[in-house]
Amino acid sequence: MKYLQLLSQSYSNINRASSEIVNLKAILNLPKGTEHFVSDIHGELESFRHVLKNASGVIKNHIEDIFGATLREAEKKSLATLIYYPEQKLEQVAKVETDMKDWYKITLHRLIHICKVVSSKYTRSKVRKALPQDFAYIIEELLHEDSIGSDKQMYYSEIINTIIELYQADRFIIAMAHLIQRLSIDQLHVIGDIYDRGPNAAKIMDILSGYHSVDIQWGNHDISWMGAAAGCQALICNVLRIQARYANLDTIEEDYGINLIPLATFAMEQYANDPCTHFEPKSIEGVLSDKDFNMIAKMHKAIAIMQFKSEAKIIKRHPEFHMENRLLLDKIDFEKGTVEIDGVVYKMNDTNFPTIDPQDPYAFTKEEEEVMAKIKSSFVNSEKLQKHTRFLFSKGSMYKVFNSNLLFHGCIPMNEDGSLKKVTFQGRRYVGKSYLDAVERSVREGYFNEAHTESKRACIDLTWYLWCGEDSPLFGKKKMTTFERYFIDDKQAHTEVKNPYYNLRNDESVCETILADFGLVPKDSHIINGHVPVKVKKGESPIKANGRLIVIDGGFAKAYQKETGIAGYTLIYNSHGLLLVSHEPFESTENAILQERDIFSSKVALQYSKERIRVRDTDNGKNIQKRIGDLQKLLFAYRSGMIKEREM
Repeated sequence: MKYLQLLSQSYSNINRASSEIVNLKAILNLPKGTEHFVSDIHGELESFRHVLKNASGVIKNHIEDIFGATLREAEKKSLATLIYYPEQKLEQVAKVETDMKDWYKITLHRLIHICKVVSSKYTRSKVRKALPQDFAYIIEELLHEDSIGSDKQMYYSEIINTIIELYQADRFIIAMAHLIQRLSIDQLHVIGDIYDRGPNAAKIMDILSGYHSVDIQWGNHDISWMGAAAGCQALICNVLRIQARYANLDTIEEDYGINLIPLATFAMEQYANDPCTHFEPKSIEGVLSDKDFNMIAKMHKAIAIMQFKSEAKIIKRHPEFHMENRLLLDKIDFEKGTVEIDGVVYKMNDTNFPTIDPQDPYAFTKEEEEVMAKIKSSFVNSEKLQKHTRFLFSKGSMYKVFNSNLLFHGCIPMNEDGSLKKVTFQGRRYVGKSYLDAVERSVREGYFNEAHTESKRACIDLTWYLWCGEDSPLFGKKKMTTFERYFIDDKQAHTEVKNPYYNLRNDESVCETILADFGLVPKDSHIINGHVPVKVKKGESPIKANGRLIVIDGGFAKAYQKETGIAGYTLIYNSHGLLLVSHEPFESTENAILQERDIFSSKVALQYSKERIRVRDTDNGKNIQKRIGDLQKLLFAYRSGMIKEREM
């Protein structure tokens, strides 16, 4: 009764409650909206932005379906480019088109036609909320044009003519193009790793922050930045190290306003005569001057050593992490230039350690402490970084269950026999879903608990563990061999053994076990995974376990494309079923506009539904059905006199 009394404040009488039931029951029969899945973006802004703009080929398909043989291929390409990049394409058209008035008329009619199709699966109310404010009324009128009757035809023609006469055609076309883009994707799922490697993670975060409907499943690189924003010293070092490794320090300095002068000054002093050969940044041909190149290499080495020291403090605080094998600085024989790892002695390729005291190798020098204090202050006080981190918390999670799909970035810790691994965490034993839930609560506490307590520090330490710990569902390997990759040439030492999950995920019964643990019906559900790039060029398939699991990390990051052979996968789930899309490398936004070169994409239908999937078949449909049930109870309460009507 208390709940019904509250509900009656929104639906104050029988008529209003009845109208809402009619509306909701109608919505249940609409086709489900299009879900778009992307993963492992790794700062690649241009590719990501283009895939959003073309909705992984959905818009191009609509153009083909609508206009077919009535338009030439060149006209269809030009129309698609106009929808993706309306501002730039309009400038280009104005330079070559001799009759702009005629072009405007034809183009506006085509855009209205496309917009009608992409909006047809939504209610008028939902479309209305998506309309650009300046043209909302006009677009709504044109979208619901009735072709019957000459009077109405004249009415609609006059709207278009007047738009052109008042020099509003460009603004109107831009508004229509953005509306088509928005309506082509109902829900965007980002399966982790927005950050690192590529240069524009912060700009991607800006796009996501303004996106109409998005959820994020945290990746190991995302959690590293989240922990750095929370003040974890080891993860601050890790973030800086990776940005230096890929020569992307602009993200730190320009996008997030973090002052790196103290680190640069320190590194140039400490490693003045050290070429830091094994710390030279990657993929920077012709981009950096020799001076900047050498400075970044020195900064890279300096922050790596500080990271190893910072990590040691966490490892010593938490014996339950079982990461003592990562304490390597005290295993170095500084006279012989060797290091002992897991009982094996390796020759080191670099023995210049001016900041390491062999008697106390994990101690920070006074200068390191000063540098670290300044950088940490910059991280925790960066307004933009904190804004982006809060967005990751508000829209993100360790996993998501949505419309019979289980979304997570890395893995579910497993045993060799295919059973879910029992992990001891904060003194309790967890498996599968319960473990991820407990971990997520701890990560949130580490960031949001404002009291500087041991509990908060333990939670922040756990955030670091998620980056590189053996039982981390975001990492999924026995150990991270960062030290070995820098200082040992023997590649045998670089080996990182993956969790059994990565072999077992090819087994349908194992995937069904995981799905059941998360409360899903295994035969009707899928796991959507990222994290480990699919090596397409070696014949690996992204579709595992008889279609029960789909890996959509295909190499968005340019650093992976030589390994994968493609430039990423995206997944589309619309009212017709699941569609996996593989993408060729994206050349540039400039080529996409000037030469109308879209990303070449190949599609594979994973699951095609004979009957169109309706809203009633989705999670939102289940919520709507519950809402209808509540409203029917409210109607009963009104009609039986238990609750009084408020307004008529």
